[in-house]
Amino acid sequence: MDRCRDTSIEIKLADSLNQQFSTMSPLPSTQSEPDRTKVSSIRQLRQFSNLLDRAIRIPGTSHGIGLDPILGLIPGGGDLLGAVFSGYIVLKAFQFGVPKETLLRMGSNIALETVAGTVPVVGDLFDVAWKANVKNVDLLEAHLENPETGKKADRGFVVLLLGGLLLLVILVSFVSLVAIALLWRLLQSL
Repeated sequence: MDRCRDTSIEIKLADSLNQQFSTMSPLPSTQSEPDRTKVSSIRQLRQFSNLLDRAIRIPGTSHGIGLDPILGLIPGGGDLLGAVFSGYIVLKAFQFGVPKETLLRMGSNIALETVAGTVPVVGDLFDVAWKANVKNVDLLEAHLENPETGKKADRGFVVLLLGGLLLLVILVSFVSLVAIALLWRLLQSL
């Protein structure tokens, strides 16, 4: 079902890109190259987001678990690694010209997943259900299908956004490790 949806999105995206690039160059041989490159990049990002958020199907359901929630189970460093992977999608969205507002939504998806993921058990279940990476690629595809007018992000904005996300993840990881250490000391004193 997801593959069919992904294919229809790719077709719509290719049509949209054909319209956007049809005025770029009078040479027919160069018109399709940017289209193929963008469609290929979007396809790769979609596959990457699926790997992170729903790579392993849960038997008997249409839901999946990806590497991101599994990495989140590793105390401290797992969330950091997951955020770096998620940040890559935001960086690629910036390269596609996604406006600041959409990049902020992408960043908030990652931040919410990171903060909620720190709550034991409930946070891990939230991490499985939220699928920030899939949501972020959906936002990118929606922008490319219907380019919205908005202030295009500059490099400084993206550096601040990704740096802020990284700082948030490091802070959350630190607090989690301190909480685990305090809990361990408490259990040892009993």
